[in-house]
Amino acid sequence: MRTRLILCLILLLIVLTGCARSPSPLPTEVATDATAAATSSPLPEEEDTVPTRSYAGKIPAPEFPPNLDWLNTGRPLTLAQLKGKVVLLDFWTYGCVNCMHIIPDLKKLEAKYANELVVIGVHSAKFSNEAETDNIRRVILRYELAHPVVNDDEFAVWQLYGATAWPTLVLIDPEGKVIGSHAGEGVFDLFDEVIGSVVAAFDARGLLDRTPLPLILERENQADSPLRFPGKVLADAAGNRLFIADSNHNRIVVTDLTGTVLAVIGGGVAGLRDGDYRTARFFRPQGLALADENTLYVADTENHAIRRVDLGTGLVRTVAGTGEQTYMTMERGPALGTALNSPWDVLYARDRLYIAMAGQHQVWVYDPGAEEVFRYAGTGREELKDGPRLTGGLNQPSGLASDGLNLYIADSEASAIRTAGLTADGRLGTVVGVGLFDFGDVDGVGDKVRLQHPLGVAFQDDRLYVADTYNSKIKVINPKKRESLTLFGGEGGGWRDGAQPLFDEPGGISVAGNLLYIADT
Repeated sequence: MRTRLILCLILLLIVLTGCARSPSPLPTEVATDATAAATSSPLPEEEDTVPTRSYAGKIPAPEFPPNLDWLNTGRPLTLAQLKGKVVLLDFWTYGCVNCMHIIPDLKKLEAKYANELVVIGVHSAKFSNEAETDNIRRVILRYELAHPVVNDDEFAVWQLYGATAWPTLVLIDPEGKVIGSHAGEGVFDLFDEVIGSVVAAFDARGLLDRTPLPLILERENQADSPLRFPGKVLADAAGNRLFIADSNHNRIVVTDLTGTVLAVIGGGVAGLRDGDYRTARFFRPQGLALADENTLYVADTENHAIRRVDLGTGLVRTVAGTGEQTYMTMERGPALGTALNSPWDVLYARDRLYIAMAGQHQVWVYDPGAEEVFRYAGTGREELKDGPRLTGGLNQPSGLASDGLNLYIADSEASAIRTAGLTADGRLGTVVGVGLFDFGDVDGVGDKVRLQHPLGVAFQDDRLYVADTYNSKIKVINPKKRESLTLFGGEGGGWRDGAQPLFDEPGGISVAGNLLYIADT
């Protein structure tokens, strides 16, 4: 009976917990633990038998429209070609942290049902920059996707299937009929049970095709490079050091301010392990912060952990997080006993470590003395809402800076720069940015300013320097006047040094003296 209940839930459940609803017909972003939601309904007291046919869909799945760009395949695919396979459509947009969170679940499903299941990523972009096929190709490489992806830049497939939120998953049976859909995170247990049932039922009828699907993956044509998708950078003028989060090499590279390598922290293999520089393991680390000359903090993003590096002894230690992702909003807890949710940046100020908890849409604090973590700003709802910091709203905060009195927050999915006071009665405010779906590339003053998914921010001499990531620009903002000007970049992005440099989705920025250091991700 449990299986039938979950099948019903997968057909009906559209959970909007912790997301900001956008004006129709625009979609929303959804973050929820699908398993917890599914099992929260009471089970019937009596068991009964589920007929084999109940695992089959009833509505024919719409075919993919022609003339779409396909990646990771070598050719366009059709559902007719996939007859005999269980097909799972993943409607996503690549800057959405909720969409990032289900990638590990999709990989687990692909591994378990390697010959029976085909996952197809349907990329329906929120931001204009995300709609570019070449940008999607690079994200496929960044997140090491090994399944086909179609660029649904005009939302044609999205509309055919009635998707309303990122991420949405649609399951199709081996006869090409829709079984059901689900919006939200935490999907492995839910889909594992349903897919297993579908595979068993159709295998018994001789309707499964276990022939491997031939694919030409984007990574087959990619060479390695000294840095791979570096996410953040931290310049230390006093120590003549530059710390680089070499995210896809799962390590921290330390150089002097001219780029000469001094040390490499982490063995280069994804994992969560404390130890010395060689044996320690990270998983796509991002933000970096110095507490003192010998103490470096690392936002170990995909390990959902905060790590501390003793630069004197050369040892790495986990100080916050359990290694598991949380879906729950919390107020306070023991640092090593509290699960985190995609910490994206860190900043040390006033004897505390401030954490941009992107996956939770909040700012948290790690208190090294008390060895505790606690919520500092944001309710966890995805919104751009000013007010008292504990009741205001953020949307995927991804970068932090400070002037000593305030935090400045790159609130990426709101395309905004926010403030949070560092006093007990501090408030959330907005420097520039007006709404979750109000983005662009507009210099100016106040509410006329438009950014596009900024990930990095730095402060010096009463100015904010912003990595306006999806505009591939570096901008300078006067926070008192709320005035924004383009400093460097543009032309659609690219690679060029000199007096008129180009960037390609810069994710991190730091300042030392009169120099900016930029992680050109």
